[in-house]
Amino acid sequence: MVTNSHSKWGVRLGTLALWAAAGASVVFWGMRLSAPAAGMAAPVALAAPAAPDAQALARALGALPSVPGAAPATPVASLASRFSLIGVLSGRRSGGGAALIAVDGKPAKPFRLGAEVDQGLVLQALGPRQVQLGGSMDGPATLTLDMPLKN
Repeated sequence: MVTNSHSKWGVRLGTLALWAAAGASVVFWGMRLSAPAAGMAAPVALAAPAAPDAQALARALGALPSVPGAAPATPVASLASRFSLIGVLSGRRSGGGAALIAVDGKPAKPFRLGAEVDQGLVLQALGPRQVQLGGSMDGPATLTLDMPLKN
């Protein structure tokens, strides 16, 4: 029996070519599937919540824009009657917050915790429906303002 050695080598080389193509395909698809997708962004860590915007709070609670040079409606002798608390935004997580306070009948303005509301009065503390004003942040409260009850 005569065997053709030329045909044996042809089969061997053909098999080697098929196995090489199969290996290259496995490597290609393995790399393609393990690589991150180009359209997906890496996760971003969330930043701490920003402090509330005092002007946005004022608009949300219905404050009118202040008119420069507007005089108070009527002079009032009592210190407590000069101020009217319109709204409170307490920043429980950040320890901050703001209050919307009208002074001397003028349109209400937002004041952050620690801000000077009037000469000699600083916004010391915020509650759900009240604020405390005093001479300094660390001093005793000299005035407590409560929000009016809704009818």
